[in-house]
Amino acid sequence: MNKLNKVKKKFRKKLDRKFKKEIFQMLYKFFCILPINHNKISILSDSRTTLSDNFRFVYDELEKRHNYEYYFLLKGSVQTRKRYLEIIKLAYNIATSKVIMLDDFYPMIYPLKIRKNADLVQIWHAVGAFKTFGYSRVGKVGGPNPNSLNHKNYTKVIVSSSKVAPFYAEGFGVSVDKVVPTGVPRTDIFFDEIYKKEKKEHLYAKHPELEGKKVFLYAPTFRGNGQTSAHFPAEMLDLDRVYEKLDDNSIFLIKMHPFVKKKVHIPVEYRDKIKDYTKYPSVNDLLFITDVLITDYSSVCFEYALLNKPMIFYCFDLEEYIETRDFYIPYQDFTPGPIVRTCDDMIDKVMELKDVEKVDYKAFTDKFFESLDGKSTEHVADLIDSCMTSKS
Repeated sequence: MNKLNKVKKKFRKKLDRKFKKEIFQMLYKFFCILPINHNKISILSDSRTTLSDNFRFVYDELEKRHNYEYYFLLKGSVQTRKRYLEIIKLAYNIATSKVIMLDDFYPMIYPLKIRKNADLVQIWHAVGAFKTFGYSRVGKVGGPNPNSLNHKNYTKVIVSSSKVAPFYAEGFGVSVDKVVPTGVPRTDIFFDEIYKKEKKEHLYAKHPELEGKKVFLYAPTFRGNGQTSAHFPAEMLDLDRVYEKLDDNSIFLIKMHPFVKKKVHIPVEYRDKIKDYTKYPSVNDLLFITDVLITDYSSVCFEYALLNKPMIFYCFDLEEYIETRDFYIPYQDFTPGPIVRTCDDMIDKVMELKDVEKVDYKAFTDKFFESLDGKSTEHVADLIDSCMTSKS
């Protein structure tokens, strides 16, 4: 019976692969015979199961303006299985939508030739650009094959600033004229005082242990080449030393990158001052109550800079990261805060900065944000509207 089950499982996997690739692409070509629905938008993700972050902001704005039709397929991972009926519907909707919106890597769509009168718009999920990605990593471990089709069929890519447009063009393998500095929708909340106040009140109501405390948020990026290999060396965060140096008025929150699946183990006796908030849905909302941010190579530093509060860059593996990933801008020239190399130095610097209320990041934000008007969502919605009405 076990042998039979293994044979069935192997056959199912083989059929799944065939359906996701060959049959899906054949279906897409067939459905391209049909006319494009000039009122339909497809919203696709292999990184989230709910309509959130940039997608949510843009969708809400478009809903206020128009009565567009929408097709959604949201999965939590590229490894999450798509049912055969979902794949058929996906092929049909991509072929007949006027605009297809993505927010991350979406491998099924890259072999497809996007129809002449349609647009594939990469909304992306991060702000700014400083660590290399995509085709900027050709030749490095985990880097792509230069002949790969991944990303190259985008017709539009949104970015936070014209200064980072060349980096995105290179990373995605598209011409720079396809990269549009609209600003990033998820940053609009940093200019909305009512939103910030409500989110802080909501957080304190749900987590009263945070109110009145100095909150230090540790939000590093993952190590590895993507979702499937993402990890974080937890031993580099010495919780014994962190707990020892925290005073009674301080709380240390940990929010790992969503790609990192291994949970941080916090000893029971430390949980009054050290807490794992990895599953909290929005890191941006946590930033509003954070007094000092500790990160490394994560793009969260761009959003946090909009709050003008101190941040620290804990980079225990900087040389290795430069060798395997590298940066568009030399790391020491990029960082708008102190760089530390050990956990002891990190927590010492945190305690040193805990009472600093304001930091001037103007030179940094001017470089990485096209405009600081809190209207990025409107700019992206304008772009989508122009795609929807375009005849070419």
